[in-house]
Amino acid sequence: MRAAMLQLTSSDQPADNLAMVQGMIADAVVGGAGFVLTPEVTNCLSSSRSHQQSVLKHEADDATLAALRETAQQHDIWLSLGSLALKTSDVDGRFANRQFLIAPSGEIVARYDKIHMFDVDVTPEETYRESDGYRPGTQAVVAKTPFAMLGLTICYDLRFPYLHRRLAKAGAEILIAPAAFSHVTGAAHWHALLQARAIETGCYVLAPAQTGTHPTSKGKSRRTYGHSLVVSPWGEVLADGGTDVGITFVDLDREKVSKARRQVPSLSHDREFDGP
Repeated sequence: MRAAMLQLTSSDQPADNLAMVQGMIADAVVGGAGFVLTPEVTNCLSSSRSHQQSVLKHEADDATLAALRETAQQHDIWLSLGSLALKTSDVDGRFANRQFLIAPSGEIVARYDKIHMFDVDVTPEETYRESDGYRPGTQAVVAKTPFAMLGLTICYDLRFPYLHRRLAKAGAEILIAPAAFSHVTGAAHWHALLQARAIETGCYVLAPAQTGTHPTSKGKSRRTYGHSLVVSPWGEVLADGGTDVGITFVDLDREKVSKARRQVPSLSHDREFDGP
């Protein structure tokens, strides 16, 4: 399977982002991709809760999701929407950060709501309270496709090895890690974390990313790290998307997962222990 990761600089305008993504998907298909992946918050990257309230929709009414389901069907591809920001029916009004796996038929095969919320103070000037606007998910998800079993994660999930191990032990051969990573933490940790998750699990890790300074009509602008990455089951960086908007291609070989796990079968070496 040839996969293509789209590296975006999403704005806070869903219609503009949709047009960009549809054009890039068409280019990825011309490049031979049968599996296309987009980054976190593909539809709207915004720090303004009031703006999000005005432009975001519930899943059933979301124009981006509906259009990209049609796009997947039109091009006969598997499509991983890294995540969409969506309204929910929660009493507190918080949104969902939800990933979708879409089949070539346009059917939604799997949904995953981001479990771990990015509530951090990176620097005095760069603070995040994701849980103020988004409610965390509670369900880990593995999805079956004809080319591999996929384990779904989103961005900050990357820092929690136990989630990835659970996914791998449940059958995942490819871990999907879409992100809108901070440029500060990205420079420090992005490559190392992705390689660690691949090595620990013997999985491919595919990490399509947001990049650059994101246009905003309201609220503080964000800057993200880029470097959409493909890591092999042995921990090798097979492709790095750099910092420009664009498409990163990789040819996936399922046998490399089996080979890595034969060489170091750590998924089967768990031991019970006491303490601390």
